[in-house]
Amino acid sequence: MDANLRFWRAEGQSFFQRFLLWADVLDPLLLLKSSDEIRRTRLLLQNSGKTLSEPIQNDQTKRAFLLSLSSVHPDTDKIIPILFRPPAFLPMCLPLVIASSLQLQAKQIFFCQFVFHTYTTGFTLLNGNGTVKVEENVLQQKQIFYGLGAISYAACIGALPLLFMNRYTLKSSVTQLVVKKLLPAPLLGLMTAFTVAVVRSPEFENGIEVMDRNGKVVGVSQKAGEKAVKETALSRAVLFGTTFFLPGLLTYFLERAKLAKTPRTLASLRMFMITSVLAGMLPVSLSMFPQCGEIKRTDLEPEILSSTEETELFYNRGI
Repeated sequence: MDANLRFWRAEGQSFFQRFLLWADVLDPLLLLKSSDEIRRTRLLLQNSGKTLSEPIQNDQTKRAFLLSLSSVHPDTDKIIPILFRPPAFLPMCLPLVIASSLQLQAKQIFFCQFVFHTYTTGFTLLNGNGTVKVEENVLQQKQIFYGLGAISYAACIGALPLLFMNRYTLKSSVTQLVVKKLLPAPLLGLMTAFTVAVVRSPEFENGIEVMDRNGKVVGVSQKAGEKAVKETALSRAVLFGTTFFLPGLLTYFLERAKLAKTPRTLASLRMFMITSVLAGMLPVSLSMFPQCGEIKRTDLEPEILSSTEETELFYNRGI
């Protein structure tokens, strides 16, 4: 089992533990570390032979693990491109989310959401489970093809309500409320979950590796892949659905109460609320499910049941 997964098993048993870990892992300062320093850290962790049966007390060792968690894929042992590492997710997504929240014209919304879904899909692709299931080039081509289709579809769905409203000149207050205040949050949440499911579909089509407590791979399971993708898609939907819903709701009440004196003040408050909610919800959404996922042996395929006596098996859920 990779050092990252061993660390998550030992240190991330509860939601609160995972939340605190993700708050540290998402530190943007970790992006400043060089590739050579990351490789040295990985080599140190791999050669240390730590069982991690107890929580780590050494701060230096914990910092080394945080750098590894923030920079290295646990399945491939490769350094993740800097813009798609977990600490880069908030700085990259924030301006895209703010731009997508501006209810301007349908073409502008389509463009903003196309760029947004392109980034989040690339992040999903590079941080998903890395089990080699079929010919690598064929798999990458398939995932890229699926991803482009999902991105285009998601961007179209995001722009469709405003396009429909403008096309048929529906300007009533109820229509404005539904299209501009109520629909964006569930649509963005659903579409981000949809893109996760599509780009990671090879994981539940071909399966992912499952391991015993000692890290020995006992088989490749489609059911574990399905569970990993569902959990990740749900966490992504919660993240962006909440990020759109709460600021929209608070902005609506500010408008009704006339607390914001000018449109510029209201826009500034909305951007501040989006920033605050996204920053707070990111570690929450990532902590919803264990990073080193667990699945009961009885829930797996018959061929895996016959290959081990372990009651619980483990897998990399991906991000």
